[in-house]
Amino acid sequence: MLTIDLNCDMGESFGPWKMGNDAALMDHVTSINIACGFHAGDPTTIRKSVTTALGKGVAIGAHPGYPDLQGFGRRNMSMSPDEIYDMVVYQISAVKGVCEAAGGHLHHVKPHGALYNQAAKNEAMAAAIAKAVLAVDRSLIFYGGSGTLLISEAESAGLQTASEVFADRTYQADGSLTARSQPNALIADTQTAVKQALQLVKDDEVTTASGETIRLTAETICIHGDGDHALEFAVELRKAFADNKIEVSPVGNSG
Repeated sequence: MLTIDLNCDMGESFGPWKMGNDAALMDHVTSINIACGFHAGDPTTIRKSVTTALGKGVAIGAHPGYPDLQGFGRRNMSMSPDEIYDMVVYQISAVKGVCEAAGGHLHHVKPHGALYNQAAKNEAMAAAIAKAVLAVDRSLIFYGGSGTLLISEAESAGLQTASEVFADRTYQADGSLTARSQPNALIADTQTAVKQALQLVKDDEVTTASGETIRLTAETICIHGDGDHALEFAVELRKAFADNKIEVSPVGNSG
């Protein structure tokens, strides 16, 4: 039977914490990526995200990003490998500590936004992030874009990896995500996104924005919790997986 992890970016609120769709989404996904306070989130949001996830049995990941609250971590920045290493160690350690204080454990790490996209094509950046994960806890699973330097550098560092694909983003012919500045970057229609997800999971391939079909390994598939129809999409995606006899489980089958 085919198996896929369904992950979702969460914990992106500030101040007086409002759950929004996060708690409901946790009923349909198998792993979550919690913002670490640099691009979004704050200590209370992290704690409440962690405790809610523990109660629902989903795998918890740290989602480190650039120090860019105004741009939500989606603007490119120029940082040295040492600076990237330091900020990633700091962010992972924060979420890991909160997990352990609540009686749980951190399962994985997935970089966020521009950090993720830049490091996918920059060996030194990808290596710095992998080195940071390894330094904090070598048992953490590294989530990165399928076929990118994030995965190859993490594997070279000796980390277990999970090749990530996206249900609600379009792809370019080189396997990269379509830039968010482009009008066709996001897939808003639920059925179109479900169709892409099934193609990725069942066939390890995706149809690009220009109509070509490319190969991509799919071990974990992402949906974005801040999407307008995120909850509806998660429900429909789980139904489609069940209909196609696709099991949904965290990478490593660890909650």
